[in-house]
Amino acid sequence: MKRLALIPFAIVLLSALLPTVALGKGASEAEIIGPGLANPISLAGEGQAGGERLMRIAEAAGFFAATFGQSPDPMLDGRPTGSLGPRYRITYVMPGPNNELDEIRQDLYPYAQPTPVSYTPPKQPFFGTEQTRGGWYAAPTSFLKDALVQAGLPQNAPTGGNGSTFPWMVVGPLAALGGMLLLGAVAVVVIRRRPQAVAQ
Repeated sequence: MKRLALIPFAIVLLSALLPTVALGKGASEAEIIGPGLANPISLAGEGQAGGERLMRIAEAAGFFAATFGQSPDPMLDGRPTGSLGPRYRITYVMPGPNNELDEIRQDLYPYAQPTPVSYTPPKQPFFGTEQTRGGWYAAPTSFLKDALVQAGLPQNAPTGGNGSTFPWMVVGPLAALGGMLLLGAVAVVVIRRRPQAVAQ
């Protein structure tokens, strides 16, 4: 009877250890891109110097549940309502069973309120025959944002950023200048074609 009573405890303990086991055979490195970053942020993986930072970020971002599945399932039924703020993309590099490298992409919204949010596209292939479960995940605390800021993200959300690296802040003024030059050229042509008054 005592052995039977220990079974539920063992199941809970095994569930708690699954993320650690998963990362042990999972991400060897990762890269983060997004608004406010002059260069991508590179993160070392498990077994490397500083690899515990990637472990903490992956756990806080719901990487394991979104990739391998988990019970109970913490993934959301759909996208959270409201504005999520700037989008960042983290790409995990995962060595497969035959030393083949797979990449799993995940979108991070570290400045979402009340807590950070992530989205993992479903059916991304890895480990040969496996596919990501995918979906939306709401972090239970603000730890994900804190860990990403320590890794190099801005403390506050960049304004106007949605994860795109296209330089709209530069394109806007250049377009306005181009429009002014075009109007000036048209004005010159019109003046030159205007009939000159005949001198008396």
